[in-house]
Order: sequence, then structure tokens, then C-alpha cells
Amino acid sequence: MSDRSVRLIENKYLEDYWYAVALSEDVFDSPLSVKLLDSNYVIWRDSTGSLVAASELCPHRQMPLSEGHIQKGCLVCPYHGWVFGEEGQCKEIPSSNADVPVPPKAHLSTFETTERYGIIWLSPGKPKNPLFAIPQEEDPSFRRINTEIQSWAVATTRMVDNFLDITHFPFVHVGTFGSAQEKEVPAIKLESLDNDFFGYAFDVLAANPSEARSSSGTEETTVSRSMTTGFNLPFAVRSTIAYESGLHHIILLISTPIDETNSYFTFVVWRNDDFEISGEEVIAFDRAIGEEDRIMLEKLNGPLPLGQTDLANVRADKASVEWRRQLNELLNR
Repeated sequence: MSDRSVRLIENKYLEDYWYAVALSEDVFDSPLSVKLLDSNYVIWRDSTGSLVAASELCPHRQMPLSEGHIQKGCLVCPYHGWVFGEEGQCKEIPSSNADVPVPPKAHLSTFETTERYGIIWLSPGKPKNPLFAIPQEEDPSFRRINTEIQSWAVATTRMVDNFLDITHFPFVHVGTFGSAQEKEVPAIKLESLDNDFFGYAFDVLAANPSEARSSSGTEETTVSRSMTTGFNLPFAVRSTIAYESGLHHIILLISTPIDETNSYFTFVVWRNDDFEISGEEVIAFDRAIGEEDRIMLEKLNGPLPLGQTDLANVRADKASVEWRRQLNELLNR
């Protein structure tokens, strides 16, 4: 079990899922380079505005195509000017006579992409399932707030384990909301939260400092939160927060494996709040919480061991233990 976690990204079954690699707004006038599961890709928009994702190296002399430019929806290699269009088809080879057929190896192998929640998702294989649903995306009483894609020097497995855990709140998040929380955790009941996320519900008393009040919507020094936290395989985590005022704050925590020990991270928020408050003001507190997580997690070395007996676990770790069990089933199917 431990050996499997060391080379997690080599498991071919992980290719058949969706991974967040960029924001929609990141790909317009220039090609974008991304790295996923230790492989490099280039993403651009064709003449119709549709996304094209391909292996980053030009099939001619292996120039990184992200160094090229976009010309009328086509990606132009900066080395010899080869032109690639819809579905990665090689449209032009400047050094060749127009009557000469383009060699089959000149075309790019492309990969499936989709855009949802303001994010570009890439699958290196054949997606096993549709991308999970966030019902608030279709509810006009909610707004969506996106954040930038960050790179964390943390294995994705460490991040998911952390995001499923509430026992670190009074220790890691003492500078934000955790100082008011009891350290002892009540019994956790794991269950399906909806069709896509599996996890648990809990109540927590959170500190509500002045910098948190745009997010919580109240001036009280502490605030009660009714929450759920759950996962969608392989690496997505969603937390929901309901306040007594009727305010709902949904947080989608998205971790993407760049390689064994580095990850992309972004979070998306949905809120049924006063739209007059700027999105940046609303999520400033969530940003501070995420930074506390990043600082702590970057002190850990290597991927999280995935074996059920590799780590000491207590009752409060049930969510992570179940996520690891289901992830192991995925990896061994």
C-alpha cells in the first residue's frame, strides 16, 4: 500500500477523471502551458472559441508549443512556423510545398476539456463520470466567486486529507476562525450528502474577527455554523456553511496533481448574500484560511501514505480514512 502512494501519479486509472488546470479567463489570446500528472499540455482556443488541449511538444522538433502564438484561432510553433488548428490538425508546414500531404505524425494528439464553474477542466484519458454538479451554480439567488490558480509545494493527497479534516481547525486556523472551536470532535456519521459528494455534517462555533464579518454577514464575535464536508473522487472537496441568518456559503476546494509533490489549488465560492459587497472582500477571509493551510502543509514531505494501516487514525479521522479506502478501490479497479 505504501509503495502505491509513492508513485500515485503513474496509476493509469487516474487519467479517466476531470482535473482543474486553469481559469476560463486564463486562455484567450495566448496559449497556456499546464502540467498534470507529470505530463505537459498546451491549451488554446480555436477560431470558434472552443478549447483545444494537446501534448505540449511540437511533433516536428519538440519545441514547447506554449512558446508560440495564436493566429486566427490556430497555434503557431515559434521554431519552424508549423500551424495547428481545430482538434490539433496540422494546417500548414511553411517549408513544404502546399501540394505535399501533411504527414500523419504532424497532427497533435488532443485531450478532452470542458469549462464549468469558471474553470477549465482537462482529462488525459476518457472521463469515467460527468463533472460533479454544484446546484447553486444554477440558482439565481447565488453568485459565484472564482479565485486564481495557485501552485502549492504539497502532494495532492496531503491537501485532500487536510480539507476533509476539522480537528486541525483550533491549531492551524487559530489566527482566523479556529480559536473558538472545541478541540474534542463529536462522533462523525459518514453519508452521501447528495448524488456527487460523500462526507459528514457537523456544527461548529467559529471565531468571527472583524476581517471575517463580510464573509459571515454578522458583527458577533463568534458565530454558529452548520456545515458539511465531503469528497468527490479523486481529489475534489466541498464544504457548505449555513448561518442562522439564512446565509449559505459553499466552498469548492480543488486540488490537482502537477506531479508527486506539487499541486495546483483553487477554490470557488457560491453565496446567497448581498451582491453589493465585492467578491474580493467576501473571500478575503477564505484566502487567509487557505494560506494557513498552505504554510502548514508545505512542511510535510512526500505524498500521503494511502494504506489503511500506514498511519495512526482516530474516530475523528473517519472521513479521510473512507476517502483513502475509496481512492484505493479506484486505483485497483
